Amino acid sequence: MAKSKLVKANEKIAEGVVEGYKKIEDGVVGGYKKIEKGTVNGFNKVADKFVCQFLTKEGESVEEARRRLEREEEQRRSRAGERHGHTAGGADHGNGGK
Repeated sequence: MAKSKLVKANEKIAEGVVEGYKKIEDGVVGGYKKIEKGTVNGFNKVADKFVCQFLTKEGESVEEARRRLEREEEQRRSRAGERHGHTAGGADHGNGGK
């Protein structure tokens, strides 16, 4: 019977430890997510302001400017790949993929 009480007490302690760990884990993860979200949102605001201030054309929204810039970048990459003989899947640069 004494062994049964010890086993039950041990299980109760283990449950308490696990619950405590979960609370700490949730707090740390939640705090990290808040910091990450704030950082990403702050970066996006700065990036949008930069695009608005320096990269938009007359009457163009930030979203339209971003899409235009992405298209232009893709065209530049495509032209650069054609000039250098690269394929869409990449090139092995003459080293057999090593």
